[in-house]
Amino acid sequence: MRTLRPLRLLVPVVAIFSALALFLGIGFAVFTAGLGSGGATGGGWCDVGSAGGRGATVTAAQLTEEQRQNATTILGVVKQKGLPPRAGLIALATAMQESTLRNLHYGDRDSLGLFQQRPSQGWGSPAQVTDPVYATSIFLDRLVQIPGWETLPVTVAAQAVQRSAFPNAYAKWEPLAAELVAQIGAVAAVGPAAACAPAVLAEGVAAAAIRFALGEVGKPYVWGATGPDTYDCSGLMMAAFRAAGITLPRVSRQQFHAGGHVPVREAQPGDLLFYAYDPTDPSTIHHVMLYMGNGQMIEAPYSGERVRVQPVPWDYYQLVPLATRPGTKPNAV
Repeated sequence: MRTLRPLRLLVPVVAIFSALALFLGIGFAVFTAGLGSGGATGGGWCDVGSAGGRGATVTAAQLTEEQRQNATTILGVVKQKGLPPRAGLIALATAMQESTLRNLHYGDRDSLGLFQQRPSQGWGSPAQVTDPVYATSIFLDRLVQIPGWETLPVTVAAQAVQRSAFPNAYAKWEPLAAELVAQIGAVAAVGPAAACAPAVLAEGVAAAAIRFALGEVGKPYVWGATGPDTYDCSGLMMAAFRAAGITLPRVSRQQFHAGGHVPVREAQPGDLLFYAYDPTDPSTIHHVMLYMGNGQMIEAPYSGERVRVQPVPWDYYQLVPLATRPGTKPNAV
């Protein structure tokens, strides 16, 4: 019996090592199966869009006002150069990776600005590379010199311009860049819009709409009301233009698309002005006003107020940069 005692003492040790070996074996099998699947966890990912969740999760709605303004500037330069949306997508993804779309006055070594361009490497002076318009312009100039840049993956195109130490990092920003191109592309680059400005309103239309709206001054604002005794903002516009022979859609976001666009500072009497939570994104429009000329507008403002005439707050941060000329043919902006 004494000779069996050492063997009995070994039994727990053997059991522990056996369980450990079994656990490691199962774990290794699961791991190798995952590697061989080529699916969402596998090595098939080469660019965003097939990243299986590895990309960045930031959305346009999460960006700050500064970031969205810089995105608008980038897309404006793209349009001024007559480049396709793909150029804007690559530039936005690059700037998001380099600076998170902020005009930085610091960086690695002498890197500066939206694209972290280095004056010592021939990108321009510190003042130039921290000018968002210049920085975007020189980035695009170098991008279009790359053969076949339009068809290259974002990572390859961006890396060919930037020569980053982390060339694959650009890819994760492509979904956000695509979202910004879709959202801001409709209102960025006000300058080119003026080149194909909408037609002038038919004679008498603006005067008729303004005359009707002035006749409603003093009537209470009521959300959802379309007259004749109370109005909300878009209800007043709808009624005013109906009196002028033009049918407008019901809500302010739809009314933005109910005609051609002009830069807001070039608005004429009868044009519609808009406020938006994000003035670069028409889907966030929440208020519409009728421009009367001479810096004045008429509006049904909000609960507790009445239809009124007010000066246009040209510098108000929610003022959308484009005005709509109702009833004219929509133009490409």
